[in-house]
Amino acid sequence: MVSASGQLSTPRKRSGQLSGYQGRDSGTHRREEPVQEKKDAAQRSDARRNRERILEAAVAELTCCPNAPLSVIARKAGVGQGTFYRNFPNREALVLEIYRYEMQQVAEAAAQLLETREPDRALREWMDRLARFAMTKAGLADAIRMATAGPGGPAKPGHTPVTDAAGLLLRANEEAGTIRPGVTPDDFLLAIAGLWQIDPRSDWQPRVTRLMDLVMDGLRAGAPGG
Repeated sequence: MVSASGQLSTPRKRSGQLSGYQGRDSGTHRREEPVQEKKDAAQRSDARRNRERILEAAVAELTCCPNAPLSVIARKAGVGQGTFYRNFPNREALVLEIYRYEMQQVAEAAAQLLETREPDRALREWMDRLARFAMTKAGLADAIRMATAGPGGPAKPGHTPVTDAAGLLLRANEEAGTIRPGVTPDDFLLAIAGLWQIDPRSDWQPRVTRLMDLVMDGLRAGAPGG
């Protein structure tokens, strides 16, 4: 538009033009985003709790009965069949996830013990924890064997977390001079392999204690600080 002076003037914006509408819509959209984010976070939290309940129920059931039906585990967890199979499409997936979780718990105890105990004491107590896991989770071990035994079944997971934990403890003790030098995690796991020959249905505690003491005495023999 040209003014009386001959200069171009900026046209006035009319009420209700698109630019004003966009601003109002943008503000509404921004208000809706946090609501959706909270909804998504709540759904993720519910899904996580469902998965945890399934794992807890599965550990309890499979420890007692290695071939416990999946429908029983789902019922004990308080979830429907759809929720169960979305998390674990088959028995093998469930059993191997439990195995990984349980072994990770044992492995993480190594660093925790080293924070509060002398290296040799931490190693000995961790050996007790590993032994207790081996004895009390025998049913779970049977479930793992059943899940991985069939042709085309998934490979049995390795002991990597426990191997790493053993290495951490052995290094701490070697540096402290409390065990003989040069012991590897594989050496250590081979030395305690007798654990899996003990019947968990027997009075296993005294035998396990003697075996762990014997292994610990062997590790201490020849220690620089001994």
